[in-house]
This record gives sequence, C-alpha cells and structure tokens, in this order.
Amino acid sequence: MVAAEGIIYILTIVLYGLSVLCYFVDFSQTNRKVNRLAFWLLSIVWASQTAFLVLRIIMYDRAPVITPFEGMYFYAWSLVTISLIVNWFFRMDVLVFFLNVIGFLLMTFSSFSFNGDIPNELETLLLSETLVVHIIFILLSYASFTLAFVFSAMYVLQHQLLKRKLWGKRLIRMENLPKMEKLAGTTTVIGVPLLFAGLVFGFLWAGRWYDALPWQDAKVIGSIILLSFYSTYIYLLAVHHWRGYRMALLNVACFVVLLINYFISSDLSQFHIWYL
Repeated sequence: MVAAEGIIYILTIVLYGLSVLCYFVDFSQTNRKVNRLAFWLLSIVWASQTAFLVLRIIMYDRAPVITPFEGMYFYAWSLVTISLIVNWFFRMDVLVFFLNVIGFLLMTFSSFSFNGDIPNELETLLLSETLVVHIIFILLSYASFTLAFVFSAMYVLQHQLLKRKLWGKRLIRMENLPKMEKLAGTTTVIGVPLLFAGLVFGFLWAGRWYDALPWQDAKVIGSIILLSFYSTYIYLLAVHHWRGYRMALLNVACFVVLLINYFISSDLSQFHIWYL
C-alpha cells in the first residue's frame, strides 16, 4: 500500500501541474479545447486525491488530517473540490485558474512535510474526534478564505486594468466588480464561523488533555489574530458599509496573515507539533 500511495501522490502532482499549465494557456490565449482538457485533468486530480485520502484512512485507520502533510493535502483537496463545483455550475475559468495555482503550490509544499503516521506514544492524545473536528473546521475555513482572497485579488486586478484602460479578452472573462465584491464578502462570512468553531473545538480538546490552555503558543495567538482580522473585515462590511477597492485590499491583507499563521507560526509553535 505504501508503494501505491507514493505512485498516486506523484501522479497527482504531475497531472495537477499539467492542469494548471493548461488553465494558464487558456487564460493567456483563450483556447476552449485547452480549457476542457484542463477541466478533465483537474477532475482526474480530484479523483486521485480522493483515492489517496481513502488509502490513508485504510492504512492508518483514522481521519487523514492529523499530520502537517495530511493537513496541507486536505487543504489542497478542498480547493480542487471548490474549483470543480465553481467550474461546473458557474464557469468562472479565471477564478479556477488562480485558485488552483494556490492548490498546486500547497501540493508541492506538502512533499516537504512529514508524510508518515503519528508516533505510537501520541496515538491516545491525537486520535480524538474533537481534535479531528477542530482540524477539519480550521482547514475548511482556510479554503473559504482562500476563495475570498482569489475573488478580492481578481477585483484588484480588474480595478487596475479598468483604471489604466487596458481592455482585452482577460478583462472580459472576469466577473464584474460588484459580483466579485459580493462573493468575496460571502465566502469570508462563511469562513469566520468555521474558524471560530475550529478554535472552540481546539480549546475543548486542549482543556481535556492539559491542565491549562496554551494561550501563549504562537499558533494559538496567530489564529486569534487571524480571527480578529477577518472579524474586523465583516464588521466594516456589515456595520460601516465599506465597499470597493479598499475592502478588496483588506481581504488580501487578511489572507497574508493567514499564510503567516499557517506556515510561520507553525514552525514557532511548541504545542502544535503533529497537527495544524
């Protein structure tokens, strides 16, 4: 099974890279045949990712989200799933392209993470339903925030193209500014309660196994700051009715905080060792 897992993983990365390349060609030249090829390659990638996750469940008899490698893989799988849904129902090709650039980078980075099973001495601690729910909620919130970031980045890009009067096919293929602004807000609103619920379940799990909650841990502090940033975004959106370019930039800034929390604070954390 280990050999099969390795083959599926390598095949997934290769096909994913080809799919992103095809989407790039379509984005550059508007080639519908290449676009269809990219979609079907992405569908195969999703199937192989799903098979990989199922294989991990069979091999280790647990949810495949515990280790940093699995967390990053599940994050990438979530983005591919969202991409296929968006592509099937809404035909937002530019969004799918940018979203899967991020997904492919996550897949690539996952190859540098520990990809084995958790140590035997940590099984009792880590194989907890509460912990699994905590991780899944956190990763789903990250996927939602990533989608919001792409909408906001597209808003910023289109705003700059319009400002400089750079008309062309790329501009035509993007959604209109009000729609991207609304979708960025909606996906952010979805992500915040997911992140909050994930933090609550994390505290519940930590309270069960430890005498004190790890308030001073870098990952915990980073997650609370991240929640504060996105909550501020929603507050400005709903209460002060901020709109337009500055809100798109704020959403992009929030995503930068997310990346810092995901990658940098994890290395500084003394508490989050085997999971994200």
